[in-house]
Amino acid sequence: MPLAFCGSENNSAAYKVNNGVLNNGCFVDALNVVPHVFLLFITFPILFIGWGSQSSKVHIHHSTWLHFPGHNLRWILTFILLFVLVCEIAEGIVSDGVSESHHLHLYMPPGMAFLAAITSIVYYHNIETSNFPKLLIALFFYWTLAFITKTIKFVKFYDNGVGPLQLRFCLTGFLVILYGMLLVVEINVIRVRRYVFFKKTKEVKPPEDLQDLGVRFLQPFVNLLSKGTYWWMNTFIKTAHKKPIDLKAIGKLPIAMRAMTNYMRLNKAFEAQKSKTYQQGYKSIWYALCCAFGRPLVLSSTFRILADLLAFAGPLCISGIVHHVGKGNNTFHPQTKILGVFFISSPEFLANAYVLAVLLFFSLLLQRTFLQASYYVAIETGINLRGAIQTKIYNKIMQLSTSNISMGEMTAGQICNLVAIDTNQLMWFFFLCPNLWAMPVQIVVGVILLYYLLGFSALIGAVVIIVLLPVQYFVATKLSQAQRSTLEYSNERLKKTNEMLRGIKLLKLYAWENIFHSRVEETRQKEMTSLKAFALYTSISIFMNAAIPIAAVLITFVVHAHLFENADFSPSVAFASLSLFHILVTPLFLLSSVVRSTVKALVSVQKLSEFLSSEEIEEEHDKCLEPKYKDRISKYQAVPLKVVNRKRPTKEDWKSYSSPVRRPLSNTDIDDYCVKITNGFFTWTPKGSPALSNIDIQIPQGQLTMIVGQVGCGKSSLLLGILGEMQKVSGKIIWNSSIPDSETGEDISQERETAFDTENRKRGPVAYASQKPWLLNATVEENITFESPFSKQRYKAVIDACSLQPDIDILPHGDQTQIGERGINLSGGQRQRISVARALYQQTNVVFLDDPFSALDIHLSDHLMQEGILNMLRNDKKTIVLVTHKLQYLPHADWIIAMKDGTIQREGTLKDIQKSESELFEHWKTLMNRQDQELEKETLIEQKTVFDKNLQRTMHSQETLLQDDEDEDETPETDEEDDHLSSVLHQRAKMPWQACGKYLSSAGFLLLPLLAFSQLLKHTVMVSIDFWLAQWTADAISTTAEKKLNCSVCEAFNHSPYSRVFSILSCLGIVLCFVTSIAVEWTGLKVAKKLHSYLLNKIILAPMRFFETTPLGSILNRFSADCNTIDQHIPATLECLSRSTMLCLSALAVISYVTPVFLIALFPLAVICYFIQKYFRVASRDLQQLDDSTQLPLLSHFSETVEGLTTIRAFRYEVRFKQKLLEYTDSNNIASLFLTAANRWLEVRMEYIGACVVLIIAVASITNSLYNQLSSGLVGLGLTYALMVSNYLNWMVRNLADMELQLGAVKRLNGLIKTEAENYDGLLSPAQIPQNWPDQGEIQIQNLSVRYDSTLKPVLKHVNAHISPGQKIGICGRTGSGKSSFSLAFFRMVDTVDGRIIIDGIDIAKLPLQTLRSRLSIILQDPILFSGTIRFNLDPEKKCTDSMLWEALEIAQLKHVVKALPGGLDAVVTDGGENFSQGQRQLFCLARAFVRKTSIFIMDEATASIDMATENILQKVVMTAFADRTVVTIAHRVNTILNADMVIVMKRGVIVEYEKPEILLEQEGSTFASFVQADK
Repeated sequence: MPLAFCGSENNSAAYKVNNGVLNNGCFVDALNVVPHVFLLFITFPILFIGWGSQSSKVHIHHSTWLHFPGHNLRWILTFILLFVLVCEIAEGIVSDGVSESHHLHLYMPPGMAFLAAITSIVYYHNIETSNFPKLLIALFFYWTLAFITKTIKFVKFYDNGVGPLQLRFCLTGFLVILYGMLLVVEINVIRVRRYVFFKKTKEVKPPEDLQDLGVRFLQPFVNLLSKGTYWWMNTFIKTAHKKPIDLKAIGKLPIAMRAMTNYMRLNKAFEAQKSKTYQQGYKSIWYALCCAFGRPLVLSSTFRILADLLAFAGPLCISGIVHHVGKGNNTFHPQTKILGVFFISSPEFLANAYVLAVLLFFSLLLQRTFLQASYYVAIETGINLRGAIQTKIYNKIMQLSTSNISMGEMTAGQICNLVAIDTNQLMWFFFLCPNLWAMPVQIVVGVILLYYLLGFSALIGAVVIIVLLPVQYFVATKLSQAQRSTLEYSNERLKKTNEMLRGIKLLKLYAWENIFHSRVEETRQKEMTSLKAFALYTSISIFMNAAIPIAAVLITFVVHAHLFENADFSPSVAFASLSLFHILVTPLFLLSSVVRSTVKALVSVQKLSEFLSSEEIEEEHDKCLEPKYKDRISKYQAVPLKVVNRKRPTKEDWKSYSSPVRRPLSNTDIDDYCVKITNGFFTWTPKGSPALSNIDIQIPQGQLTMIVGQVGCGKSSLLLGILGEMQKVSGKIIWNSSIPDSETGEDISQERETAFDTENRKRGPVAYASQKPWLLNATVEENITFESPFSKQRYKAVIDACSLQPDIDILPHGDQTQIGERGINLSGGQRQRISVARALYQQTNVVFLDDPFSALDIHLSDHLMQEGILNMLRNDKKTIVLVTHKLQYLPHADWIIAMKDGTIQREGTLKDIQKSESELFEHWKTLMNRQDQELEKETLIEQKTVFDKNLQRTMHSQETLLQDDEDEDETPETDEEDDHLSSVLHQRAKMPWQACGKYLSSAGFLLLPLLAFSQLLKHTVMVSIDFWLAQWTADAISTTAEKKLNCSVCEAFNHSPYSRVFSILSCLGIVLCFVTSIAVEWTGLKVAKKLHSYLLNKIILAPMRFFETTPLGSILNRFSADCNTIDQHIPATLECLSRSTMLCLSALAVISYVTPVFLIALFPLAVICYFIQKYFRVASRDLQQLDDSTQLPLLSHFSETVEGLTTIRAFRYEVRFKQKLLEYTDSNNIASLFLTAANRWLEVRMEYIGACVVLIIAVASITNSLYNQLSSGLVGLGLTYALMVSNYLNWMVRNLADMELQLGAVKRLNGLIKTEAENYDGLLSPAQIPQNWPDQGEIQIQNLSVRYDSTLKPVLKHVNAHISPGQKIGICGRTGSGKSSFSLAFFRMVDTVDGRIIIDGIDIAKLPLQTLRSRLSIILQDPILFSGTIRFNLDPEKKCTDSMLWEALEIAQLKHVVKALPGGLDAVVTDGGENFSQGQRQLFCLARAFVRKTSIFIMDEATASIDMATENILQKVVMTAFADRTVVTIAHRVNTILNADMVIVMKRGVIVEYEKPEILLEQEGSTFASFVQADK
């Protein structure tokens, strides 16, 4: 056919100009080309030639500064313009398709306009981001010209009788409006920015965020196209592939998204609600949340509804395409011919299958973009809301009344749950919120369309789905219940595992591994039962998701075919209905999770409301100077005190109690006190009886005040009362205002002015060391400096005063060692000294020390008192208030306050008290003398704990153990950093196939084939169902067509055989859905059970060395987080991954079968998909890990704050801690936002690829049908499956990324499962070992050398000794001399290099480990008790009678204690034995050893935690009760072994002296004698 601009027909009206040129349609179209050509010629040189030289002038970091007014409107109008132009091109082509020759003027001008529109937006974008507004004048002229030419065309159409019935007329009218609007936008830019036609241009500055190099999250700042496609993420995701993502890489949050901004927005809404009296409680919180964050939610919901409505374009276009293909796509011949060309109407235009294919493509693109935009806006709002609520909660914590926690009304755990769980519930609710209004719209529209296609039978299908909704809701409810019970059992199992790991040394020494192993296994069994229920309901839920659409389609189609004889059962109806059912099922499934999420959100808001309305520190507006920050103590601080105070009945005479006369203060009464309380009555709860009564004290300034009194008399309460932490019933606290705030001159008061404006004299910061040490999860140095400026000299002095240097030396990284949460990796004494060091280091004028010596021995106490308190603090003229039980320090006090029963018994100097209260003074004197005599004998040398010694031996290997978490075991180590980095990056890009193999192989050889086979069979059946439907409908329509042509074949089409096969296939599909869902969950359960069992067996049998070199937290993480992942997450991900992969593969197979030409396009699409998923997986994994890792510091900051509230408020550090919280929240939020943006980045790309697949299939199958007679049924099948690909592609990649992340858990578990176990087998069989061995207790040590590890040097070298039966042996020596190693050698806890130990004639190396360890007894220095009963702690093997247990308790001086407890032997022991004192715990451990009745008994510094009196009793007991047993005592105090039969003195792993103590004491130069001498 000839080609010409105006057509080449001879009689063409296109060339006639009789009525003037403007009445010639072709000329007007030519005129329309002019503006577009003008723009292309003007802009191309500027875009491609002159750009480089100009952009260098711009000083801005990000090229995303969008500052021209009407920016978004311009982009929206341009997108609409492009769509209308595509329609105009398509209209031109379709209407011209019936002419004899082609008229180029029908579609060439819109084609040029399309190019010009794209050029205009590119040109505009470059000018805007580079800030050259003057160049916009070109666009102003273009829009003007385009508007004029289009208007001429529109007017001429109208003049020639072309009206709204013709599509071209409507399109031209649209274009006139669009060009006009774009011209208005351009004029507005000139008006606002004044870049032309004005003398003075308007200067604008970029926003603060874009000037900040640290802000890398650009979503709020980029243009609409980049916003919708997440184009700005490309650079980020490419970079992630080159180097791992860390917090530095993701930068800072934009100001509008920071926690502080959102908190202020939320707080403003809260304040507005408070003023409305009719709304209180949780309702006001909902209103405030909606007020602060409602607007973006409305936007998200709008996007969602638009996306849902556009989703229906898919089924409708499929219906149209299949319908027109069935009719040969030539259903019309345009009748209207005006100006020499044909015009077509809208229905005629839409009757073209190719047009519908293009429309389907555009609707898919738009629908996916809107859907992802809706997700993004909702999640971003949720994240902002979470940050705001967390900040709100934190600010409330800072204001909380102390009694809330100390009285148990609110635990730290509850507050942390509020932060970790409830804020997330609200975030998820806000994310799912748009579904609440989008789902009803989707369901209603879906049912209407189904009714339109299928009539009454559609309603039957819809009823099937709706009837099954309650069932689904029931399953969802059961699922959450199962999850809750699983969590409870899981927590119980973790508690027991934690106990087992903490006490692993004891378990091994006592051969109790099996008992505790079965304890954990028993709980695991309960957990597995709960997991089975969880798995069952999960599989039912998965099954219903898959089976309901099949059932609905089956019932609908069978009813439709059989009940309605004349019903239209063509492929167009069937496949459109099929697509509609798939769309309809989604909101109905989401409904259950949305309802559940809504219920959880309601509960969370209720909790939040209760928390926010809880009691705060009281504010007083009188002259009483009580600090407003009367917050909570940690629930652990001063526990005994509070228990005593609150349980004590109110005393009648409290108020009538008159204070004793005390020394009058000097004339300078006003200024020589630091703080004074007059007539103070304090209580913990507003309604409770006063814990402190009639308090009248003055604390002198710049002096040392000591507060003394019995346990529970209110000493700690007095300190807290002074700090304003208690509720004041009456009286005044007056702080001396002449005290400066802080010597550092830091301006920290301004922040606090608002909080303390009611006080006329403010309390400055007080350095406070609480009774229970409170440590931060930070380095030792950071804990001591506590954010004060670092001064090396002062730091060194403080370390020396607190004797911390030896402790720091044995820590793996010195003072840069990270202290675990609650100081878990330090001993009690170390924790106490670091807490005191913090108070000493601060440059405050007032220091409060609450019982700082409680966990220290006499030498450390003396050193701290002399160097720290006297030399450092008192010499600096600081006001010190010291609570202590160590009365020997009273002579150092300038002022003493003696307390009794919550009142002041006496106040004054020691001389005053000696004169006026001689009885009290004498009582103190006797106590002082006793303490001096008993305690000053200890030597510092012997004070080192076993913990320290073990640490010293093992710390060199600590460097390697932290790599356990890092999955670097597979990374080849190389010398050069670059090679190492590239190998790491290579590992990051690879899927962990090995872990995947391990996981699947654990399922066993029966389940794995079942799993694979059932999945394959299910998807084969699914495809068969749809193929059969295609065949059925195609046959039905062809029969109907034949019937119309030839009425001799007037029999009705018989649907029965088809519906029978269809029903059988559908039922088989439903059964297979159930089988696959059960198979996946069953596999998951089996693997979870097997892997946990392997892990537990390996860990409990691992050598002690493993536990010394692997952090406890790391092992616990395997049992908690990793086991949870394997239990609950991997099966679901595996199911989702296999389903989406199989659906994609089966869809591609069907498409390739229907249109083989698709295979050509498949290759480039597959390559693009591969690279997208490859880049995404790496970035996603890093961001997911970053999201998890930034959450931990945030949560631990909350729990730290709750526990250290009194300390923070005493130091006046509220503002600093709030700032820290904002940093942690922002770090977590930026990671979450980047993760969300990365997910959207992937999904948009995958959706667009899916849309391209649909377009290719549609065009190919239409062409194939028209020219190769492809049946319309198969066209429908191909298109339905093409739509499915676009849905499941991104699911496949997302699940692949999740799977990769989760398989890391299997990999880490596998690493631990490879741990070598101890050799428990012996050379002797049980029959060869005498039943009562060892009955004598004779020990022969021959040339023994032992070491802790094959890589280390021996710690005992060629030791020889002979211990006769029943002998009492004492072993002493300096720290590290090998004493403890000596005791461990008896139990084969250390590797024997040379020599042997023979006990009662048997070489212990030949015995099975279990036998050897069960026949000996040992008491360790650190007392370990397990949660359970006292009976269980004494005799877990259940071998002893009650009388034997009582006897053991009596020997251990505990009988009266246990008798007094409810339940006696069955009394409960809490976690770690916290309900007993340290000394009592040690006594229980002694009782436990007595119960065993073994003939050899070893005491390893077992009396370190016991006071002298009790120790003396015990020494006698050991000598008498164990007269016939061999006792080896490792001495803590040398005087404890003076009565021993023989003494061994060790030095550097060698025995230097081995003789009777009396002989050694007489020898000159004896080491033992020097020890005893030093001890006196």
